[in-house]
Amino acid sequence: MSVIENLLTRFGLQRIPPDTELPGEDRELTTERGFRPTPENAVKYLYRRMWVDPVLRAAILDIRDMDKADGRVKKIHGRMARTAVKGGLKLCRTPSKRISRAWDDFQRRLQLSRPAKLESDARGLVMEGNLPMQWVLDPQRRVVAGVRMPSETLLPKVGPNGRFDDPMQAFEQYDLQTGRLVHTFPLWQLTLERLTPDNYDDLGSLGRPYLDASRTVWKKLMMTDEDLVIRRRMRAPLRLSHVLEGADKTALEDYEKKINNEKSEITTDFFSNRKGGVTAVQGDANLDQIADISYLLDTFFAGSPAPKGLFGYTGDLARDILEDLKRDYFDEIDALQDTLASVYAEGFRLELLLAGINPDNEDYSVEFAERLTETPNQRTDRALKLQALGVSPSIYWEVAGLDVAEVKKRKEDDARNLDPYPEGPGSVTPGAPRVSVTPGNQRKGESATTVATRS
Repeated sequence: MSVIENLLTRFGLQRIPPDTELPGEDRELTTERGFRPTPENAVKYLYRRMWVDPVLRAAILDIRDMDKADGRVKKIHGRMARTAVKGGLKLCRTPSKRISRAWDDFQRRLQLSRPAKLESDARGLVMEGNLPMQWVLDPQRRVVAGVRMPSETLLPKVGPNGRFDDPMQAFEQYDLQTGRLVHTFPLWQLTLERLTPDNYDDLGSLGRPYLDASRTVWKKLMMTDEDLVIRRRMRAPLRLSHVLEGADKTALEDYEKKINNEKSEITTDFFSNRKGGVTAVQGDANLDQIADISYLLDTFFAGSPAPKGLFGYTGDLARDILEDLKRDYFDEIDALQDTLASVYAEGFRLELLLAGINPDNEDYSVEFAERLTETPNQRTDRALKLQALGVSPSIYWEVAGLDVAEVKKRKEDDARNLDPYPEGPGSVTPGAPRVSVTPGNQRKGESATTVATRS
């Protein structure tokens, strides 16, 4: 199969003519096969044929406002993005040198080795629920840039069965201010990865922002916070009741004006022209009751990826429970890493196809270097155990979180530059390290690993 045919097949550019009889199918069911229009999806389908999804656009705008107004939301988005891209991208398994060189060039041109670029893409995926990446080519047909597009301006051009009507006009981008069609993208030029779409097989069903379901709770939380501040400001101060016995209305008003000019904006004094004196009126004695805010705070962080203890609200959270919740957070980050890496893998696949290389004949995968399901010590422990079992070095290097190609390159460079007798009579090759495992000798029943180098 030629490169062009592979490219067309990969992106679905081989269309069947309308008059072609499909074997084993009823012609009457061909145009609408697989379409089960539930009431809500039928309405969405009719609307998205004309305009971008208004529900998704409203959710994205709300999430952006939340991120700007609330440091807690900003911290959630920032921590998820930084944690997901920590360590950068790597090429896994055992690719050929040709694939490794192509990946190095691709990574350098797209600035994928810069944490700021990866963090920006991850943050956009979390906040918008979608990561539309436009691939920019140079005259030599090389992918020179991956530009993240605003997902609320894109309209997938799909039919009733959830598939693209024309892969050469897969996505349309609109100017939401004027309603003007800005550009049309073919399927190969724009890769769209979605976060928890309603239906993955429906290519017109876009993803949802991570905190989409927490928007209502967040609004209630912000409103209650504001009410709490107003209540404390208005009801907390000590008040005084001034009584001027026998004073007429003019004298009372003059006295009140004199006192008010000498105090703050908060009303703390009351006046009367009946018999009495100046008495103190205590402030609200129940200002410490904030159970409603604590409830809304717990509800909001229940929809976040990490427990509120990781964001500074420790309270009475037990350490063991926090460890279990952190594991759930790491699972969320691992899933986010897989979603994010698939976008770059698709761009690299396009790079290989345009370079005349069939990626289906190569054994490689694009992944993030650090998986947070395990701690660094646990990864090293598992890698050493695999080494003790005698598995391939590339496997336990990958389990340890190392770039296999980089490790091999460094070993070759060290053997060439550091050994004074390379492959000569004076060269010394150390033996494989001896690994011993002690079960149940670490915290939470984990095994302890001891490594001794053989001379």
